[in-house]
Amino acid sequence: MPAPTRRSFLTLGALALLCGCTSGPDRARRPAAEDADRPLRLRQLAATDALLADYDAVLAANPGDADRLGNLRDDVVQHREALAQSLPASSPAASPSAASPAARTVADLAAAELRTAGLRLADLAAASPALARTLASAAAAGAAHAAALGDTGPIAADGPSPAPSALAAADTEALQSALAAEHAAVYGYGVVGAFLPAGPQREDGRAAYAAHQSRRDAWQRLLAAGGASPTAAAPGYRLPFPVKDAATAGQLAAHLEIQLTAAYADLCASTALRPQAATALRECTLRAAHWGADLPALPGLTPAEPADPAPTTGAGPGAG
Repeated sequence: MPAPTRRSFLTLGALALLCGCTSGPDRARRPAAEDADRPLRLRQLAATDALLADYDAVLAANPGDADRLGNLRDDVVQHREALAQSLPASSPAASPSAASPAARTVADLAAAELRTAGLRLADLAAASPALARTLASAAAAGAAHAAALGDTGPIAADGPSPAPSALAAADTEALQSALAAEHAAVYGYGVVGAFLPAGPQREDGRAAYAAHQSRRDAWQRLLAAGGASPTAAAPGYRLPFPVKDAATAGQLAAHLEIQLTAAYADLCASTALRPQAATALRECTLRAAHWGADLPALPGLTPAEPADPAPTTGAGPGAG
């Protein structure tokens, strides 16, 4: 997996994903929500400060890796800024609940990223919708950081996602948007697969195509079980740029995943679907990085380029 660099990738027109994107990491909240979030934010700030201290220690021990580690550390600084929103500037961070071993090597730092991502997910259920989006996005970024540092292991807080007993109207709307995004991704990966050469790249394309088909089918079943009519796929979708070879196919794959992160960040605001949405957000973030996307600090929370929602006619090529 290529290591993340500075932000340059998202210059392409957005595919029509109908994802209901928002404009930043934290939308306006009522004072009551801010008060309820306060202990969570303080706890998350403490974990973020500990992670920043780990970066500083590893940077001091590995000056030759300053560019790569410095870029990742900059992301963590942005996570801290997002988590500190609505808190008075003088608010002290809470003490970590348990001391973690100080990082000394890049491998230690990767483990610290995964550990911190697990702490983000542990607070997901209790957070307000706006903070839940930020926590899920920061956890996804942490998983991508760990992968870039050589650790692709699971996050400790991962576990089976409980099936929601019922979906509220807002949850259903957000899930319909995620389903529409998955329809577009399945179509787009059909195009991607037609241009990838035989070998590891094509196998990666097939695996991603199958993953999006599976996620699409799961959302359709969940909506139908709740009595909603699942959003249907359009006959076709206008691609954001011409795809003519393996390089542009890889760019399209990265673009599809980046666009999906916005849909899943919004779904993380749902009360019933947060675990599933956070998992989907993380998987899309990791696939985007795998395809070479230059990830934003908070995947799914950075404003996307304007979308062209007009579908075309005709079906896409097969997935290879």
